[in-house]
Amino acid sequence: MVYILGGWQSDFSANWARQGLEMADAFGQVVGEGLAAVDLDATDLQTGHVGNFAGELFVGQGLLGGFFGEVHPALDGLPTARHEAACASGSVAILAASAEIEAGRYDLACVVGIEQMRNVPGQKAAENLGSAAWAGHEFQDARFLWPRAFSDLADEYDRRYGLKYEHLMAIAELNFANGRRNPNAQTRDWRFGPEAFTENDETNPVVEGRTRKQDCGQVTDGAAVVFLASAERAKAYADKRGIALDSLPRLQGWGHRSAPISYARKIENSRDQPYVFPQVRRAIEDARTRAGITDLSQVHAVETHDCFTATQYMAIDHLGLTAPGESWKAIEDGSIAMGGRLPINPSGGLIGAGHPVGATGVRMTLDAFKQVTGTAGDYQVDGAKTVQTLNIGGSTTTTVSFVVGL
Repeated sequence: MVYILGGWQSDFSANWARQGLEMADAFGQVVGEGLAAVDLDATDLQTGHVGNFAGELFVGQGLLGGFFGEVHPALDGLPTARHEAACASGSVAILAASAEIEAGRYDLACVVGIEQMRNVPGQKAAENLGSAAWAGHEFQDARFLWPRAFSDLADEYDRRYGLKYEHLMAIAELNFANGRRNPNAQTRDWRFGPEAFTENDETNPVVEGRTRKQDCGQVTDGAAVVFLASAERAKAYADKRGIALDSLPRLQGWGHRSAPISYARKIENSRDQPYVFPQVRRAIEDARTRAGITDLSQVHAVETHDCFTATQYMAIDHLGLTAPGESWKAIEDGSIAMGGRLPINPSGGLIGAGHPVGATGVRMTLDAFKQVTGTAGDYQVDGAKTVQTLNIGGSTTTTVSFVVGL
């Protein structure tokens, strides 16, 4: 059993380059603030893991595990590793750290997710992020690759089931509204008029295909950290602080699936199947099976990947809120809103909270921790004791899902 002791998240509205900060500065901050938030010392850490997608492309920096030794003298000698799985990099780092704990190698792990993305022009950022697609083989005619890829996903839903743009915009409106409750959200101070959520080329311009500005997640600088512990170490932590062990959340289940890197191959492989992305569905089911969840009512909230509104639209039916192709029903009846049957992205998600790629999976897990411990503040879901995450890399090439609960 792997316990989550807590963690910390940076302000996703920050622009590190404008503040004169390097990625190493942000790394030091997130580890230092995380240790303070969880009441741990650097000497307590036994292993360190970093989720990061494109440090080499955005800032020319690899080997990010080496930053631990810069944070504190006690971390000189700490065994570390960096993990890459595009937008699922942070979740893969958590998987690796939890596997070490389950194997008995270490009892306490620090997992950092980090990405700096706002130090380059938008076109360059799009090119860097495009490296998570099959380079030289797909979307070569697109200026902005991922808006085009998920425009194609919206097209696929339209072909198979029908799709109304108003439902995609309802997702965007909801996530921006949720983000306004989150003190770390990139868009918490953004305001929009009603025309921003329509097919108006001036207020909501086309980016690629049928993807418009308000369909898109954000380009973000950000970092998040969580601390994972074995049952023995978690008990010692709880005993020292006079709290009950069962008040600490656990990673109750996990799912991890990969599909071919080609978007077209994924779509072809699912042609006669009920779900557009079968491996996404399997990752979700794997996590629930390992957690002993047999009914969706046992999950109280979800933090899901919404790099684009079409991604969350896909997630809704793959999570099982509706039959395949009927995600619109859960949007129209309020199921995914705060107070609904299964609130999705109470944090604001990638659209509202922001999407520093390597940090997203760690941030999702930290938000799940906050929900089940009742510490999410203004975006707390009442009574949440079990939260599922769904973190996707590339065009669902890598999918990781966790169930976090008490």
